[in-house]
Amino acid sequence: MRGVILYGPPASGKDTITQALHQLDSTYQQFERLKVGNGRTAGYRMSTDQHLEALRASSDVLWENRRYRSTYVVDAPALRQHLGQGVPVLHLGQVGAIDAVRKAFPTVRWTVVALTCPRDLAEQRIVARQTGDTGERLRAWDATEPLTTADIVVDTSAIQPDEAATLIDHTSRRAAAMGQ
Repeated sequence: MRGVILYGPPASGKDTITQALHQLDSTYQQFERLKVGNGRTAGYRMSTDQHLEALRASSDVLWENRRYRSTYVVDAPALRQHLGQGVPVLHLGQVGAIDAVRKAFPTVRWTVVALTCPRDLAEQRIVARQTGDTGERLRAWDATEPLTTADIVVDTSAIQPDEAATLIDHTSRRAAAMGQ
């Protein structure tokens, strides 16, 4: 089994690269994290505080973080299901989240991709989304730790999404074939 982790700050290109991966090969499917809160719903499985508490009680929360007045969760049951159906693509923005996912699923070959772009381009992308929280997203952009252990680094200002998807796909398949 294999999976892809797209790591990066807000507006670094996670959604765009995921779409390009899916267009390249439909087995690549975005893993929709649980979200408890308001705001954007696309790309998330909206949930409730009660459901989140039940997941916590059963130790099925691999990672959670709070941002933009919402809670975002990677849960083990849904990730397990995705791994059985294809190649999940996780969007993460904290180094600890990568470690938690790898620890929970150590037999999966995770291809970790660090997505980057200049801050001013990220700001343009954030403004274009019209989420109304540009300042908060830029603070999150600034707070995103550099990732020194990525398999690939992709500057989304310098490479087209389809080219990035091809590079990620080749890296993922090569590593899986080599048993890494």
